[in-house]
Amino acid sequence: MHGLSTDTDEILTRIDGGVGFVTLNRPKAINSLTHAMVTAMDATLTDWADDDRVGAVVVAGAGDRGLCAGGDVVAIYHSAQGDGEYARRFWFDEYRLNARIGRFPKPYVACMDGIVMGGGLGIGMHGDVRVVTDTSKIAMPEVGIGLIPDVGGTLLLSRAPGLLGLHAALTGAPFSGADAIALGFADHYVPHGKLQAFTETIVADGVPAAVHAHAEEPPPSRLVAQREWIDQCFAGETITDIVVALRGHDDGLAHDAADLISTRSPVALAVTLASVRRATGYTTLEEALVTEYRVSCAAVRSHDLVEGIRAQVVDKDRNPKWSPASLAAVTDEDVRAYFQPGNPDLTF
Repeated sequence: MHGLSTDTDEILTRIDGGVGFVTLNRPKAINSLTHAMVTAMDATLTDWADDDRVGAVVVAGAGDRGLCAGGDVVAIYHSAQGDGEYARRFWFDEYRLNARIGRFPKPYVACMDGIVMGGGLGIGMHGDVRVVTDTSKIAMPEVGIGLIPDVGGTLLLSRAPGLLGLHAALTGAPFSGADAIALGFADHYVPHGKLQAFTETIVADGVPAAVHAHAEEPPPSRLVAQREWIDQCFAGETITDIVVALRGHDDGLAHDAADLISTRSPVALAVTLASVRRATGYTTLEEALVTEYRVSCAAVRSHDLVEGIRAQVVDKDRNPKWSPASLAAVTDEDVRAYFQPGNPDLTF
């Protein structure tokens, strides 16, 4: 990607006092990622890794709604209705960017303020200084559109305490900044009102000084408080086992989780369960991304990805007609097909 043009106003870059600032700049779309944004950011990080003028990088989103709502799923929808080539190219370059962030040689500060979902987490959660706020609303909501958690998310979900990661992946429900720290998706809690002072201190005094001056103890995690029933119910072998356990539990929040799971794509749920469990054996982010690329390329050929985006984003009737229509109708072969080697596979 080195040498690619960064001529897009959807990514703004500047260097100030030895700090490289990247601003995702599609505020009307909550900074959702286009292919041009991915390639521009990748080229910028490639250049800055070897630029002595840049000692640290700070990434934030334009506007007041959030860092990034994820990938531009409308573009994915149109691609999936055709030959899927745009979607495959987008994911190939996006996942390479995720890996670059994970191995970036300088401090990489991600301001995960407001809405940070799906591909937005890929921009933030692999950095080494991951900051959340009191306004952070974080999620891996892919199963709601017939997709499977990606951008390295399966790795972090598999490493979350107990089975909290499976709860997040299979419900797709948003969680707070405090939850994100507890799950291992973030490191520091800085109140929204202090973010500007935080970034100014980075320029003036460096990243450690800014964290020391402005990070606070996060509030208690609500997800951690629910861990007993989550660990018990999400231990089931299959999605059906998990839903039965949730419905049989006496905690109303368990019933809410079952209700939420029942609205999701059955095949995406089964593949997500298999993906997160596979990820427990990975030792690198790249391993997770290779598998996720295979899974995403399979999803773009599926009925449920087009139908899920149609129902949630395009027509907004919130009434997807999944196929297979039920958990019972999903076969082992349906799941295995998502993990077949790519043509080509993702490389770095």
